[in-house]
Amino acid sequence: MGEARAAMTRFAPLAYGFRPFFLLAGLDAIFNMVLWLAVYLHPDLWPVNATPAMYWHGHEMLFGFVAAAIGGFLLAAVPGWTGQKSYAGRPLAVLVAIWFAGRVAMLPYLAIPPAVAAAADLAFFPALVATLSPPLIRAHKLRNMPFLVLLTLLFAANLVFHLGCFGTVRDGEVIGLGMTLDIVLILIVVIGGRIIPAFTKSGFAQRGIAVRIVPREWLDIAAIAAVVAVLGGDIAVPHSAWSGALALAAATLQAARLAQWQGYRTLRDPLTWVLHAGYAWLVVGLVLKGLWLVAGLAFTEKWLHALTVGAFATMILAVMTRASLGHTGRALIAPAPIAGAYLLISLATAICVFRPALAPSDYDIVVTLAGSRWMGAFAILLLIYAPILMRSRVDGKPG
Repeated sequence: MGEARAAMTRFAPLAYGFRPFFLLAGLDAIFNMVLWLAVYLHPDLWPVNATPAMYWHGHEMLFGFVAAAIGGFLLAAVPGWTGQKSYAGRPLAVLVAIWFAGRVAMLPYLAIPPAVAAAADLAFFPALVATLSPPLIRAHKLRNMPFLVLLTLLFAANLVFHLGCFGTVRDGEVIGLGMTLDIVLILIVVIGGRIIPAFTKSGFAQRGIAVRIVPREWLDIAAIAAVVAVLGGDIAVPHSAWSGALALAAATLQAARLAQWQGYRTLRDPLTWVLHAGYAWLVVGLVLKGLWLVAGLAFTEKWLHALTVGAFATMILAVMTRASLGHTGRALIAPAPIAGAYLLISLATAICVFRPALAPSDYDIVVTLAGSRWMGAFAILLLIYAPILMRSRVDGKPG
């Protein structure tokens, strides 16, 4: 008993790949929002010759916050997929340092030469691919190889963004961020299709409830193909009615997929219903995007936040809170305040997406209200989960 208690108090932030990256994702979410709110409300705080603040905000949310969460998830998942030992220690510290160097380099206040900043920022996804590839190749896990392709595409999208900043690619910033948005959507659709039905079934099983979720392979394939088509449409015919039609088609398939996972029965289990909520925001975001591009309806204009704040942040919170419990030997029961964090993110999304149509002249209030709720959600996450992520497993096992 004494040894187990001592293990619980051991400082172990580099004992498993998810630990530092989930912690950094939470910290980065708050830091970026604080800086964005300050600059949005006081534009004179932004350096005159820097990349426009709006582009920086979008880039850092995707290549800082979201990238850290993706890294943490894959560094936790790949050892389970391949049977290899977990990523830990010095190799993990190097990955963390590469990610952190990119975030520092992208701060405009440091006046780092653009080429140096771009090189530092671009290094993370190649380093992550180099880390994850060997065990996947050795284990012949062909089913999981597409993740390496998607990580490479994220690097390419980031490169397009920086080429836009250099003036080499016209509108490269917008193109790069749009590509990244769609690639992350593909990741959510692929990962969500694996974990949401599995975790829903296991959640019911813990309560002694037998539930049958029958996978439809054709629907899974069609749902993934549809979001890949959205990426293709946004590259080939961006901001067009055709692109909107592809988004509506993808939304229909995602809604059909979500309906078969029986999320309405999970309301007693926050760790499970939040996964369904995140996927539901993905459906809403695609519907709003489609309606905006096809019909230009005013209330759909902020569709982007339904995807980024709603789908991305909710799914990230869901995965981080569940995986951190499971991989540290804790029971899969959400601490009570965490359900509040889930609700705060959905509230922030609803404010971002729908309130501007009701009061278009008060957008400063919208940004402040949504941003404060975003920060509240991640502050709760850090308060509850920082000790979990920084201390050893409760069962004394490695990791």
